[in-house]
Amino acid sequence: MEEINSLPSPSRALIFYKAGIDIGSTTIKFVVMDENNNICFKDYRRHLSNIQETLLGLVKDAREQLGEFKFSCVITGSGGLSISNWIGMEFIQEVVAVSTAINHVAPRTDVAIEIGGEDAKIIYFDGGSIEQRMNGVCAGGTGSFIDQMASLLQTDAEGLNEYAKTYSAIYPIAARCGVFAKSDIQPLINEGAAKSDLAVSIFQAIVNQTISGLACGKPIRGNVAFLGGPLHFLTELKARFIDVLGLEGDAVVEVEDSHLFAAMGSALSSKDDKIFSADEMIKELTNGKHITMEINRLDPLFKDEQDYNKFKERHDKAKVIKGDLESYKGDVFLGIDAGSTTSKLALISDKGELLYSFYAGNEGSPLKMVMTALKHIYSILPEGVTIKKSCVTGYGEALIKEALMVDLGEIETVAHYKAAAFFEHDVDFILDIGGQDMKCIRIKNGVIDSVLLNEACSAGCGSFIETFAKSLKLSVQDFAKVALFAKGPIDLGSRCTVFMNSRVKQAQKEGAEVADISAGLAYSVIKNALQKVIKVTDPTDLGKHIVVQGGTFYNEAVLRAFEKISTREAIRPDISGIMGAFGAAVISRDKYVAGEESTILNAEDLENLEIQSSLTRCKGCSNNCLLTINKFSGGRRFISGNRCERGLGKEKSDSCVPNLFQYKYDRLFDYEPIPENEAKRGVVGIPRVLNMYEDFPLWFTFFTKLGYSVKLSPKSSRKVYEMGIESIPSESACYPAKIVHGHIMSLINDGVKFIFYPCVAYEHKEISGADNHYNCPIVTSYPENIKNNVEEIRDYNIDFRNPFIALSSEEIFADRMAEIFGDIPKNEVKEAAKAAWREEQRFREDMRKKGEETVKYIKENNMTGIVVAGRPYHIDPEINHGLPELITGYGVAVLTEDSVAHLGNVERPLNVRDQWAYHSRLYAAASFVREQEDIELIQLNSFGCGLDAVTTDEVHDILDAYGKIYTVLKIDEVSNLGAARIRIRSLFAALEERRNKKFKPKKLVEKESRVVFTKEMKKTHTLLMPQMSPIHFDIAQEAFRASGYNVEVMPAIDKDCIDIGLKYVNNDACYPALIVVGQILRALQSGNYDLDKVSVLISQTGGGCRATNYIGFIRRALKNAGLEHIPVVSVSASGLEKNPGFKITYKFAMALLQSVLYGDLFMRVLYKTRPYEKVKGSANALYHKWNEVCKKAVRSPKKNEFNKIVRGIVKDFDELPLDETIVKPKVGVVGEILVKFHPTANNDVVTLLEKEGAEAVVPDLINFFTYSLYNNKYKEEYLGAKHSITVLTNWAIKFIEGYRRVMGDALKDSKRFDPPTDIKELGAMAEDIVSLGNQTGEGWFLTGELVELIHSGVTNNICAQPFACLPNHVTGKGVIKELKRRNKNSNIVAIDYDPGASEVNQLNRIKLMLSTAYKNLEESQKEAAASNK
Repeated sequence: MEEINSLPSPSRALIFYKAGIDIGSTTIKFVVMDENNNICFKDYRRHLSNIQETLLGLVKDAREQLGEFKFSCVITGSGGLSISNWIGMEFIQEVVAVSTAINHVAPRTDVAIEIGGEDAKIIYFDGGSIEQRMNGVCAGGTGSFIDQMASLLQTDAEGLNEYAKTYSAIYPIAARCGVFAKSDIQPLINEGAAKSDLAVSIFQAIVNQTISGLACGKPIRGNVAFLGGPLHFLTELKARFIDVLGLEGDAVVEVEDSHLFAAMGSALSSKDDKIFSADEMIKELTNGKHITMEINRLDPLFKDEQDYNKFKERHDKAKVIKGDLESYKGDVFLGIDAGSTTSKLALISDKGELLYSFYAGNEGSPLKMVMTALKHIYSILPEGVTIKKSCVTGYGEALIKEALMVDLGEIETVAHYKAAAFFEHDVDFILDIGGQDMKCIRIKNGVIDSVLLNEACSAGCGSFIETFAKSLKLSVQDFAKVALFAKGPIDLGSRCTVFMNSRVKQAQKEGAEVADISAGLAYSVIKNALQKVIKVTDPTDLGKHIVVQGGTFYNEAVLRAFEKISTREAIRPDISGIMGAFGAAVISRDKYVAGEESTILNAEDLENLEIQSSLTRCKGCSNNCLLTINKFSGGRRFISGNRCERGLGKEKSDSCVPNLFQYKYDRLFDYEPIPENEAKRGVVGIPRVLNMYEDFPLWFTFFTKLGYSVKLSPKSSRKVYEMGIESIPSESACYPAKIVHGHIMSLINDGVKFIFYPCVAYEHKEISGADNHYNCPIVTSYPENIKNNVEEIRDYNIDFRNPFIALSSEEIFADRMAEIFGDIPKNEVKEAAKAAWREEQRFREDMRKKGEETVKYIKENNMTGIVVAGRPYHIDPEINHGLPELITGYGVAVLTEDSVAHLGNVERPLNVRDQWAYHSRLYAAASFVREQEDIELIQLNSFGCGLDAVTTDEVHDILDAYGKIYTVLKIDEVSNLGAARIRIRSLFAALEERRNKKFKPKKLVEKESRVVFTKEMKKTHTLLMPQMSPIHFDIAQEAFRASGYNVEVMPAIDKDCIDIGLKYVNNDACYPALIVVGQILRALQSGNYDLDKVSVLISQTGGGCRATNYIGFIRRALKNAGLEHIPVVSVSASGLEKNPGFKITYKFAMALLQSVLYGDLFMRVLYKTRPYEKVKGSANALYHKWNEVCKKAVRSPKKNEFNKIVRGIVKDFDELPLDETIVKPKVGVVGEILVKFHPTANNDVVTLLEKEGAEAVVPDLINFFTYSLYNNKYKEEYLGAKHSITVLTNWAIKFIEGYRRVMGDALKDSKRFDPPTDIKELGAMAEDIVSLGNQTGEGWFLTGELVELIHSGVTNNICAQPFACLPNHVTGKGVIKELKRRNKNSNIVAIDYDPGASEVNQLNRIKLMLSTAYKNLEESQKEAAASNK
């Protein structure tokens, strides 16, 4: 055992100690050492967000143990920064502190895994360099996640650990989000799974999350140390890690005090140049100098008592009539609502009076809780009163119906509607916020029209408030009460619960009151419900008669927040917590037929009911669902855990229900390969992933004709996914992409030496009228990620081929194949390509025929059909989790989108650019469905699918125009279909009601034509232009104005635009889209513009990334804001939309070009000099002087004047007095174009870097334009593009480079600056790592910039991207591993920017990168000094 000496300190003369303080998100660690590094005092305490007092207590204890002592001290941890500023103590980056302790205590460590309260980290020690991975925008799998899970099992973290010791089975649970994990665990609890198995499954989930989410493609090898509180105290969690990582013997580095490492490292790093005394410190901490922070505050909930009393009076009116059970004579009806965390029962009279109600937490077993309540009811029922009918609803409906033989089962949404209608007959909107689910039900003409549930995230549900109240040792009631009169509620945003946790913690660290936090939480719960789940942009959309219910609305602060944010008055029944049960009771009363007897177990049978539960795996299909079998006395049994009917012991209900998912899967992959021994050219491996679900018949035929034996990877399964978990570079990619790694690994493990997995940039164009036929960026480029991240490809010399190809036409395809397989006779390849093309067409034809047959079958048999519309790969059962079988189980036929797309006629123009092949089908299928009476559509959407931010809104509009119901189901690696089942059953219930009301789809909304910007408007309109790069746009604004356009560019720093963006943009849209739309709407709503004389200007690239669709987002937002009359003008080189009032003339183009080049030059010279200026502010002053000159010059752009100005700028900055003695690390900033240049989006990263003592290097903006032009050369060579376009783009590049040459020469001749690199060189640099076929978004250009920066000596880089940016999964995050392998010193940190991302976390990661940068700088200076000697 490697340990640090722990000795009690002898009492002697005053000696100097070293101390380290680590303030984490949930605990404070304090360590004191003597001069020989022996620990004399150590402690670890939860601070319950009261940092100051907790620290004071620790210092007092140390003072008591050691007497008055003097010490040097360093502070660390996520909460340490503000305290270090206040006490004037040195701050050290956490990872540096931990590494220092590891080098001191256990230098043989290769990898340290540390789990903290809200962060999880993996630290890799590669020789001298340290690399750290840390959770970015999701805190699944951290300490607070463990606490959340433990409270579900009615225990604490230690209790969880005890349970886990005796486990017998492990269930698959998602740890990506505490919420998902809850939704996986809750059904298991409700089905009676053993606590020991649940506990170990929670730990297993954390291990999976840490390895797949954090390691992000960097395997954990060698000796591993486990650090941090959870891993120190929870032996079973550590055991799961050791087991999964396969660590044996010495590979586990055993260390004492592993939870104190950051504090120990801080103590070891302290220097004696600043000495503190214990007594002074105690005095300092007692005098309470509260730490301040800029937190946004919101309006108080109530102005005063009087305001509150009025509110209370109004809400006290919605009361149910209560009857007295003791004196009651007559029939009673029972409703049971077995919810996810609580059980509710209601007993009503035949007149609807409430005679008895029950509400209690499940304590892990809803069945036992309901039995207890039912026994109590039987014990108090008066003589002669009997339950005539009973109905159960909610989460545990199936189990309880079976166990207690309840008469009816009803889907919870219908029960809630029945109850709400009891209070407000005309109710048209119900919002129900429960423990961890949120439901919003809209009612149209007395029928449930749509149901929205929080599928992906339970941010802002009741259990979050409860967990929070608990962590502050308050009851929920008290916590809610203090909120009512809070003076300044804190704005906590509306994203992930754990981030709200971090934000709340941050606010507390800054000394916010509990009342402000509680009120802030109430606001954010509602913001989440309205903006995230329901995505309401305008509160008036909510309807006129609103009923709110669910236990959470007992909290008056939440109720008030709802009314304030929605600006509506709502009805909250006094029984809002038991509405489900009340509704179920109303249903059993309404469905009662006189003379009927209830089947529910009577008192005696209930007493004698015995329950046994056991576990088994279903062998029905490859899902191998884990089944829980509950046996009840009387031979009845209930099986749960299955995704379809097979596990229930019934045979498939009805085999004649068409399921085209099954048909397509079989038709796609049922090909017989040539036996390996007869294959003249050997074996080719093809992974069963992404685009293969579209093109496998093509590739199978092609290779078989060439004499290869085709080996397809096995069917997807959880096991296949886990095989590839180590090499996934980006945790926010979608599940269909992540599973690719496993398929590739399974081929390698099977000994396949040649794997073919092409990058298909363009699919077949099958829908006429579509704008383009791209594949999605992930489908196109994912093979590049495999190439750069799966180490085994290199280690085993696998021939992995992933050429970029276009399937635009047979000819283009055949030519490209002949080129790729140049070693095979050309005619043979062309023949094979021809046969392959024919087979692919045959497959598509078969799908279309089958679709037509099925539509006919549905009509003939009077059935309902559902088009489950998604992507081709959604037919993979591991990805759709058996959803089609769930639907056919109800006797409803399932069709795929490509089987009916050809029957639909898309009404154009669409609101979006219809440029992706798979999506064009979605629109066509929706256009077909909307006119059918017996066919509905459900859209599948993979969690993290960026493109669906565009498609979901569009598909909704297509269906809505005909009054059809739109349902979207989000799916990811979590297999629990609870929410999906509710949505599907609610859809069926709504269809049933519609049938009874004889609903017929008909056109309700006419398609509006686009508002055009006319020549007249040019004279009178102000054009609003979103900000992107202030240094460039300030000059460009002048260029526009000189050409007669009254353009106004939005401000550079504008945090408020993000909130407005969130309100008006689909929540899955990327961060730049939010910012662009937010800026524009903020300006329009400011009152500064005449709304009849204003237009919006936006650039469009026409590439395969979402950015081309920003124009659609803007138009949709304007429409939702009631401003659809405002024209949106598209500026694009390819002329995607025409506007008579907007023309780019030669002079105007020159002015714009010069503006961009001036901006680029300013970035080069200003960022290079400002950090070193002798006179503070002199660099900025010089910039402002020249900026005015440039603005004047672009009004009438002349080339010779441009040349003169450029030389002048370079000369002046070259002569600016600088302090030449300072050396600072250089940090490159690359990434998605808007986030890279826009200070609002990147939290002003340039200023941050300069403040932290670094020099920022930001590559030029003009390169993005030359990159877009240069791409045509590749498209012509490999993807069949026209030569004429290449000629044009080459000329344009030459022209731009000609202009730029002067700038390059001036910079080359200067003493201080470097000239820019031209685009061809960048391409050559990138090509080595990624193909130039990666052209979506920043594509290969981003990789090129990184390589160029590293080559020019800038080894520290920030790769900035919006959270879940699709192209960046491949060419940003996806290449970091390969770049580090090639350049040992490269120090790259990928930062995700998003409204929910915590700035503290971003700052921490940047600081870590900088600490490595300083270390590398010191070492290189030492080396240089040594070589000079």
